[in-house]
Amino acid sequence: MKIFLLGGTKDSINIIKFIKKNYDAYILTTTTTEYGAKLAKEGGSDDTIARPLPKEEIIDMIISKNYDILIDATHPFAEHITQTSASIANELEIPYLRFERPITNLENIDTSNVYYVNSFIEAGKLIASEFSKGNVLHFAGANTMEDILKNIPTDRFYPRILKVEKSVEKCNELNINPNHIIPMTGAASTKENIELIEKYNASVIITKESGEIGGVIDKIEAANAKNIAVVMIRRPQIKEINKKNIVSNLDELDVELKNFF
Repeated sequence: MKIFLLGGTKDSINIIKFIKKNYDAYILTTTTTEYGAKLAKEGGSDDTIARPLPKEEIIDMIISKNYDILIDATHPFAEHITQTSASIANELEIPYLRFERPITNLENIDTSNVYYVNSFIEAGKLIASEFSKGNVLHFAGANTMEDILKNIPTDRFYPRILKVEKSVEKCNELNINPNHIIPMTGAASTKENIELIEKYNASVIITKESGEIGGVIDKIEAANAKNIAVVMIRRPQIKEINKKNIVSNLDELDVELKNFF
């Protein structure tokens, strides 16, 4: 079985390890960064590609290399590639699974400091009008900074990013002070987030609704401990995906994979 895996998330590494342990499969994992590809290789992926792939190139690779199944385990906010992957699977009539991490269960979490918005533009406007004092901790990735900075001055802005070339270049393009860049090595604990709030005198945290694996609960609990706001961007709803093609954990993935092996 040959699997074409769109990866770049912790979920995708867990999927690679699970499949290699339980199935006889060859896995090609595509990511947008060298760092993501390195983690995929360490996780057991047979081969990796570390750059964004256009739709036609993915189609050519699937056809020429005879891949049996396409699995999309990209980030919940990678809306474009998920739309593209669903479209490719439909065109090629190839089995398709979308690994969609569950929405964070906040039933027992105090969410009184959480403000939900639908976009990063909306987040920047909300912060500019409601949280005009104190600094802004941006825990939502380098590719989303530009929309925030349309309404927030860079002197208040502290992004936590992977210190890879592409992300650092983005900071330079946006004139972000290098001293404001917080190196990221994975999801931070509640304690680590509290330390960042105190160190940078933050009044608000920006985050995506990226699930427990993305550290959402730790961010909220840290904000609650310091009584500051969390501006959370809701996940996009991707209409192109049939619900029967979505799995949310490795057990559900296992059930679906058994249909192909």
